[in-house]
Amino acid sequence: MAVVARRTVTPPRTSAAPGGTPVTPAAPVALGLGLALLATVVWSGSFVASRALGDSVPPVQHAFWRWVVALAVVAPFGARRAWRQRALVRRHLGFVLLASLLGVTVYNTLVNQAGVTTPAANMGMIMAASPVLMAVFERAGGVRLGARRVAGLLVACAGVLLLVGGGAGFSAGDLWMIAAACCFGSYSALLRRRPAGLDGAGFLFTTFLCGTLMLLPAQGVSLAVQGGFRPEPDTVLPLLYVGVASSAVAFFAWNRAISLIGPSRAGVVYYLQPVCVALLSWALLAEPTGWAQAGCMALILGGVVLGAGARR
Repeated sequence: MAVVARRTVTPPRTSAAPGGTPVTPAAPVALGLGLALLATVVWSGSFVASRALGDSVPPVQHAFWRWVVALAVVAPFGARRAWRQRALVRRHLGFVLLASLLGVTVYNTLVNQAGVTTPAANMGMIMAASPVLMAVFERAGGVRLGARRVAGLLVACAGVLLLVGGGAGFSAGDLWMIAAACCFGSYSALLRRRPAGLDGAGFLFTTFLCGTLMLLPAQGVSLAVQGGFRPEPDTVLPLLYVGVASSAVAFFAWNRAISLIGPSRAGVVYYLQPVCVALLSWALLAEPTGWAQAGCMALILGGVVLGAGARR
């Protein structure tokens, strides 16, 4: 949920520590970069978990139980704030429901579906193009894009096309992952219009709750058609990871990182995600990483960095 974190915390203008004690500039920068890296690595592990559970837990059930766990973790921090803002939530119910549908109900379900057939490394590389997809939505919203950003868009898209077109082995899961990246881009663009009065933690809890409730019908169908899964360590532990670490620990680490170093610098760290996913999938799942994947990764990362560094 990286984008939620970017929109909920305002970077401070001073170098004071949270308690008000002045600190040297190097200390908060180092801590902020470390926390941003922690969040990126944790989110990278989510793709590995999706791949690991692809053969044992149906995608919809994976998504449903992830958000049930996340709700239980976030509730102590966000439930009371969400209740206090219930009138504001009702006034912006359409926005909240759409954000919940895109960011919770659909996005992670698509990621889990992709994990059934595509390697985790491919999933991470395709998602690395999502910041460039966000630029497309910005342009559709009337924002002018510079030449470097357009060039970055084209380079990253070329990397994705090579990846899914045979450069690193095509699978149907790559198409699911492209759909997930488009969904994430839409969700990110939508968050730009989030009402300022909606508190970050309360908004997060509300979207988790609404998104989980919208998953209930699909959960029922999945149970009826596919049956449940066996609650063994190989299934429960990854679900706890994505529910606790990816949906709570990484979120708060990312928020703190942004408060220390700002969203732009923290965002650069996020582009390390494909590398983290490739290394984790190689170490934990024994997935091979060949020269074709490395070339596609270079194109995607190069395009994303080029596009992100351009001025509008």
